[in-house]
Amino acid sequence: MLGRQKSGAVVCESCGRLVDVRERRCPFCGRPLPGLFGFSTALRRWGLDFDRVLIGLAVAMYVLTLAADPSGITGGGGFLSFLAPANVELFRFGASGAIPVFRFGRWWTVLSAGWLHGGLLHILFNMLWLRQLAPAVSRLYGAARMVIVYTVASICGFALSSFAGAYFVFLPGFLRGAGFTVGASAAIFGLLGALVWYGRRGGSSALSRQAWTWAIALFVSGFILPGVDNWAHLGGYLGGYLAARMLDPLRDETASHIVLAGLCLLASVAAIVVSAITAGPLLAQ
Repeated sequence: MLGRQKSGAVVCESCGRLVDVRERRCPFCGRPLPGLFGFSTALRRWGLDFDRVLIGLAVAMYVLTLAADPSGITGGGGFLSFLAPANVELFRFGASGAIPVFRFGRWWTVLSAGWLHGGLLHILFNMLWLRQLAPAVSRLYGAARMVIVYTVASICGFALSSFAGAYFVFLPGFLRGAGFTVGASAAIFGLLGALVWYGRRGGSSALSRQAWTWAIALFVSGFILPGVDNWAHLGGYLGGYLAARMLDPLRDETASHIVLAGLCLLASVAAIVVSAITAGPLLAQ
């Protein structure tokens, strides 16, 4: 059905030049498996661009949480909460944090929370960063490994934030972790961690410095702006960095990476569905 191409030329996703579909590495830019085992043309035809899938799913969930309860849209919490979905709908579709994870046992929300956002500016800023960082990581690691890094970073970020929110309540407010948290920023910090590791692994000190500069700037802003989940950022960065080390960007991307990336996306969707199905009895209490 996908129409695998076994001979001829394909367009390399990184440099845009024609290469033989059987090439294990682009002779022009060095991208591993530029033909994606002959499925690259079919994937483009079916619209399965992983960068766009990540953004599309996040935007779809933002619209869904707004539409689920239009009367709950808030705007009184400042400019960051403009067009904010109601908290009850964020909980329904998989918000994470100490309250969902430890009080209600909704452990799978560490997978779903990264696809939800608390307001228009929240999702706009995150999608702008994602649009900048995801293609860069895709070019260096391959699109499938980018999705794996993104998912692992999101899980680690929300797991750490939930733990801190439950057990670090004695710390000052901005260091306590979150009782209730959503957003793609944990995964975005994971992409920065992947870029830092690539710079170290590949000997590109300029890339490492640039990624570190971005990460430090975002970390600092997290202590200035209200409502920022700093523990999720830290956990996301560490998770992305460690995942990148295990995936090793200097080795070829393989079919197993593509399968694992698909499973990451399916698991994320499943977590959202399970959250929505199981939320009813809890919200009725």
